[in-house]
Amino acid sequence: MHPNDTNLLHKILILTIILLMLAPSVQADAVTDWNQRAGDIVVNANIGPLPADRALAMTQAAVYEATNAITRRYPVSSPQLKVAPGASVEAAIAAAARNVLLNLLPTQASAINETYMNAILAIMQGQEAKAAGIAVGEAAADKILAIRSNDGATAGETYRPFTNPGIYVPTVIPEVPQWAMRKPWLMKNPAQFRPGPPPELNSELWVRDYNEVKTLGGRNSKRRTTEQTEIALFWEEVMPPIYHGIVRSVAKQPGREITQNARLFAAVTQASADALIAVFDAKYHYGFWRPITAIRNGDIDNNNLTERDPAWIPLIDTPMHPEYPCAHCIVAAAVGTVLQADAGDAPVPVLTTSSHAAGGRIRNWEKIEDFVQEVIEARIYDGVHYRNSGETGAAMGKEIGNLAIQKYLTTGK
Repeated sequence: MHPNDTNLLHKILILTIILLMLAPSVQADAVTDWNQRAGDIVVNANIGPLPADRALAMTQAAVYEATNAITRRYPVSSPQLKVAPGASVEAAIAAAARNVLLNLLPTQASAINETYMNAILAIMQGQEAKAAGIAVGEAAADKILAIRSNDGATAGETYRPFTNPGIYVPTVIPEVPQWAMRKPWLMKNPAQFRPGPPPELNSELWVRDYNEVKTLGGRNSKRRTTEQTEIALFWEEVMPPIYHGIVRSVAKQPGREITQNARLFAAVTQASADALIAVFDAKYHYGFWRPITAIRNGDIDNNNLTERDPAWIPLIDTPMHPEYPCAHCIVAAAVGTVLQADAGDAPVPVLTTSSHAAGGRIRNWEKIEDFVQEVIEARIYDGVHYRNSGETGAAMGKEIGNLAIQKYLTTGK
């Protein structure tokens, strides 16, 4: 070997060591990589937050089934999945995610297949190991697709606008009323955690909530601080990856095993999916009015302490579905409850995620309960929810998170 070649190799070795020393302490694996890639794919598919949440729940369920079928770290729920010796876990994860996403998002086939091929080519194991892993992943995907094929997501909506003959009402149909009738992953039925009704309009609670959102949630509010506005705009993002970034903060910590992460994402996404089923059941059951409707009609609620503002508008556009309870809040609490159980007594890392709605802005929290509470506050600051709706949604989310814990996280760390 030429001396110059030796010197070059020596320099490369030194540079490599330096880069490894400077590398972040967090670690990615195939589970966290595919979670991020799948999140990007569902966002680009432009299918809306609820179908996106469903797609990611099915993807993560298949990834967990495939991973655990090979590692056998936890009790195997699919003994029918045949695993050849030496099967690649990474290939199984890639195949499971690819097949679910292709089935649900055929318009994204090019991006899905490109992501899949890059992942397979990066696996260092031999062709036999890859082929065996791919077979497991495909079988796991087929299983999840089969059991969720008739979950009610594709049922036609039949919402009937409330009106009198000949009277105009706004002609936009509210968002996915059929979601309230979907088959849950964890709950016995969509109404299992249906809360009691929203506050009576003559109650002190209603006066508190009405005046709080009126003061802090208006587009031209002079009482909302700059920080509160930033929080509101951050949580205007409603696509599920905003929560998955927080989960990856935990999943990328050193010392975590790949099946543990697959299980965590399965638990989180199924809790999130059931949370949205439960909250839309309650929303369409009660049909409670949004702040923009209530505040512009403050003179008809028979309450002298709720003064009407005929021109009031919220900071952000109001979502097109009933107000009670808060959907963002139920999901945040469901995710947070699962994360807390996964952490146990161990210290929780700094939780980080970004918001596409806020231009990629990043926020951090040191405690799980801090981000859950921030979501409740955010929906008041942006003028689309009342405090009681946030607290009620969070309470429902904790119940649903506990179901995911019972299903997945009671089998040991």
